[in-house]
Amino acid sequence: MQQHIYYIRYALRFADLQIPQLVTVFNTQVQNRGWSSMRAYHDRALIDEFQRRSIDISSVYDDKAISFAHPVRYDMQGNKLVLVS
Repeated sequence: MQQHIYYIRYALRFADLQIPQLVTVFNTQVQNRGWSSMRAYHDRALIDEFQRRSIDISSVYDDKAISFAHPVRYDMQGNKLVLVS
C-alpha cells in the first residue's frame, strides 16, 4: 500500500503538519463509518506519520486495526495519544 500514489500524497501532506494538526485530522475521522480505498490510504498514512514521529498510538492502533471510536488528544509528556472520554 505504501507505494500507491494516493498513499504517497497523504504521507507528504501529513509530514508537513504539526502534531496538533495530525490529532485534528485523526479526530475528524471519529465515528466515521464510511469506507473506501481512499480512506484506507488516508488512515494508513496518518498512522504511519504518528509512528514515524515515535508517538505512542497504542490507544487507537494494535498493529492490525485502527479504532476511530473515540477522539484523542496528544499527551506531550508521555509522547502518546490519549483517548478523550
